[in-house]
Amino acid sequence: MKTLFKKDCRKGTKAQIYLGLFSVFFSLFSFSQETQKDSTKITELKEVTVTSVRAKDKNPITFTNISAAEIAPRNLGQDIPVLLQYLPSVVSTTDAGNGVGYTYMRVRGSDGSRINVILNGIPFNDSESQGTFFVNLPDFASSLESVQLQRGVGTSTNGAGAFGASLNMQTKSFNEKAYAEVSNSVGSFATRKHTIAFGTGLHNNFEMNARISNIASDGFIDRASSNMFGYFFNANYVKETTLIKLLAFGGKEKTYQAWYGIEDPEKLKNDRTFNPAGMYFDENGNMQFYDNETDNYWQNHFQLHWSEKWSEKWISNAALHYTIGKGYFEQYKEDEDLTDYNLPDFNGNSISDLVRKRWLDNDFFGATFSLNYKNAKTDFLIGGAANRYLGLHYGEVVWTQNYIPNPNRYYDNYGNKDDVNFYTKASYNVTNKLNLFTDLQYRMVFYDATSIKFSDVNDTFRFFNPKAGLNYQLDTKNSFYGYFGIANKEPRRDDYENGAIKPERLFDYELGWKYNSRKVKLSANAFYMRYNDQLVLTGALNDVGSPVFTNSGKSYRVGLEVESTIAITEKLFLNPNVTISQNQNQDFYFQRDGVLQNLGNTAIAYSPNLILANRLTFLPIKNFQVSILSKFVGAQYMGNIDSENSKLDAYFVNDLNLNYEWKLNKTIKSIVFSGLINNILDLEYESNGYFYTYDDDWSNPGTINTIEGTGYFPQAGINFILGLNLKF
Repeated sequence: MKTLFKKDCRKGTKAQIYLGLFSVFFSLFSFSQETQKDSTKITELKEVTVTSVRAKDKNPITFTNISAAEIAPRNLGQDIPVLLQYLPSVVSTTDAGNGVGYTYMRVRGSDGSRINVILNGIPFNDSESQGTFFVNLPDFASSLESVQLQRGVGTSTNGAGAFGASLNMQTKSFNEKAYAEVSNSVGSFATRKHTIAFGTGLHNNFEMNARISNIASDGFIDRASSNMFGYFFNANYVKETTLIKLLAFGGKEKTYQAWYGIEDPEKLKNDRTFNPAGMYFDENGNMQFYDNETDNYWQNHFQLHWSEKWSEKWISNAALHYTIGKGYFEQYKEDEDLTDYNLPDFNGNSISDLVRKRWLDNDFFGATFSLNYKNAKTDFLIGGAANRYLGLHYGEVVWTQNYIPNPNRYYDNYGNKDDVNFYTKASYNVTNKLNLFTDLQYRMVFYDATSIKFSDVNDTFRFFNPKAGLNYQLDTKNSFYGYFGIANKEPRRDDYENGAIKPERLFDYELGWKYNSRKVKLSANAFYMRYNDQLVLTGALNDVGSPVFTNSGKSYRVGLEVESTIAITEKLFLNPNVTISQNQNQDFYFQRDGVLQNLGNTAIAYSPNLILANRLTFLPIKNFQVSILSKFVGAQYMGNIDSENSKLDAYFVNDLNLNYEWKLNKTIKSIVFSGLINNILDLEYESNGYFYTYDDDWSNPGTINTIEGTGYFPQAGINFILGLNLKF
């Protein structure tokens, strides 16, 4: 850690920024003690922690809200991207094939590193990779109160810019009454989840609630096991117009690696659970698998929030946060050159099998604030954040064929990143029907890093991100909105290693209509997202299973999204949504057979033109719910060169979800029985894959041939999870 601080030449400047924000926080707190409290209910403060980064009904933003009650019937152990996969424009996938362990989501074709994720207004994306690893927060869905998914640029938020969507998650606040819950679920592939949660209720202005969870699964894919421990703790001080929240949450996970997929078409057809991770050949030429080819990581989050309602018009929120994480993944490597690891040879032989660990040790901390003024016509907010990330990357060899090496780091690098942003948002009722929205953000990013492939990166980015829009309320049922926003985004750590180091810019245009009646709620929006230097997925993976990106020059996404809730009867409901889009690179250049070619317009990788979802819900009797959930994802290219070899086939999967609550009104208030049958039609499908090319010049000397390769991630056939939840 000394190296990290020593290498950061901006330490003094950034320290002044943090000191200034902290001073504002504590001076406001001191002032609050001198301000006379009124008797206004504290309920309004429950959502202040996310108000500054969430869209409101009158804002011209494309978004979908989902409550904890909507998630609960399917919350049986699968991770957040899987629980949200039925939202518009969302495509989810899992390494293990059954939704437990490493899971991912894309929105409008944008992967997780381009989806801004915040927890109570605090950034969750990893600062360097900009990815989101929900595996580090096992069973986090059990601690959520609500979720908002904004599609497109959306409103200004903290952390990396949204280039496809923003996922804003708010955890449970205080409960006025005491409660306790014991939840257990079991299912296919030895999947199981055990959760205990409780709340003390509000007493003398204090309340505490907590949760501990364990989730484990063998996975659909061979050896794709996971064992995860998660926890959540929340202490609240509630008095009149003041809410102070202290949160601690996190988890520890051990998952067997399953990020290599299947390349062999024969195995994909006849051995769909095959996992090449950890594969090696013994001295007799027999195939073996290393039993500890695992990913191991723990992460703890600490947040302190203070919300204050100063008057009927003024509300403020300030927060301090700190996240600490450390972990490694272990790999068995065949026929490695020991000199590449700074190790001595053995009796003149430098080639050896070995086991290595690649470590990440990081700290992330900072402060956020917002101040909101609201009257009958105006809703004005000013906010911002200052965050620092300190990351240490290093590798160790722990075993070789002929000797156990002394503790040795064969690489030792760091990545430091400072992120400061300020924004103002204003919503003004020009008339009773017309609302004007503006949002201006200024963001500064300072990145200082070293790596194996590059050295002494010291970049500064300054971004101005304006947004504006109109919302027109035609009548009590119909409203229309128009929106324009600009977003800028810095490269990730891996982009520097791959030479794609241009910052990106997005121009987002949205035009929408909302209809709301007693039986039908409908929203439809058209979008046009125009990019400069978009970092698109090439389809390839690096040596640790992470996707590789390249700058595509000019590109765009244009489409139509429609979602609705339809009450067919009092007991039968439909929730369909559809996304129709075209996603294109313009004048995309690719070197084929040794010649750089302009391929013209090509499809952007991992961007299907058609996505459909539906939830059919039937309520046959009181407290009993039956849902059929359907998802169709159209064919998509896994690369950007429109190669037929890179096509991922369309798929259509259906799940059945049952939920019944037996209310007792005794010591046990109720018992909830849940059941989830995934993929009820037992479809064989792949929701993700990879595509790569390389130049072959040895088979025909004097010529260069571009060779294409693919791999796929099979998903489980029909499988089930059953749950039992006791509420006290």
